[in-house]
Amino acid sequence: MPELPEVEALREFLDEHLAGRVVERVLPLAVSVLKTYDPPLTALEGGRAGPVVRYGKFLALGVGGLHLVTHLARAGWLRWQESFPAQPPRPGKGPLALRLVLEGGGGFDLTEAGTQKRLAVYVVRDPQEVPGIARLGPDPLAGDFDREAFAALLAGERRQIKGVLRDQSVLAGIGNAYSDEILHQAKVSPFTLAASFDEDQVTHLYTAVRETLRTAVERAHGLAAGQLKAEKRSGMRVHGRAGEPCPVCGDTVRSVSFADSSLQYCPTCQTGGKPLADRRLSRLLK
Repeated sequence: MPELPEVEALREFLDEHLAGRVVERVLPLAVSVLKTYDPPLTALEGGRAGPVVRYGKFLALGVGGLHLVTHLARAGWLRWQESFPAQPPRPGKGPLALRLVLEGGGGFDLTEAGTQKRLAVYVVRDPQEVPGIARLGPDPLAGDFDREAFAALLAGERRQIKGVLRDQSVLAGIGNAYSDEILHQAKVSPFTLAASFDEDQVTHLYTAVRETLRTAVERAHGLAAGQLKAEKRSGMRVHGRAGEPCPVCGDTVRSVSFADSSLQYCPTCQTGGKPLADRRLSRLLK
């Protein structure tokens, strides 16, 4: 799933390639992709592309007085194309979900792999009309998001810190992968209750949030859209690396599985050497 660093890199890429270009056609190719009907997609055609703004994991492309907003969800992606075949693609065939074609050639495809269709596109007059944007928490890389603001978010939170970091209404843009990386850098168990952190632990975790995301944004800066997935994977220290040695201490990275996802962590760095219970495996062993 693209998270804040990859979506920020896509924003930069699209800003560079779209600014000032005129939208010729917008073709919805999957029944599930379009979440709004007024204004219609056709209202974008003939409009000039303006700035692209990121809201957490959402991208909002200004076109004329409207905004084309997309959320790539778990298996969506954006593919830039320098040219398209003259014959438009057939709806419902393959991973293509939406195609935007520019006057003079080029544009992008939105694609989604798998059977769970969650990629979402909206055409709105104001990005705040999108429910997912309206309920977003603060951006963790915003200039005014300081340590005190972070501490206020954790105060009274009786949930595990892993879930708090992933909750978009608490912090915008952090998902499963970067929450693993943040907790590893902070040397915190993903099961620790957020409200249990003392002052020093809050400061340490806040620093890990900012540094992990800033480093990932810097790595992704300037990369083409097609290179971002590989760059994200290569930069991970624990996420997606179960069974491999921790790059900090050499212990074996472990995994805990849930219904539709998993987390990875280092026992030595994060849990005092104690493996966390894998609830799904525990049920199978009963």
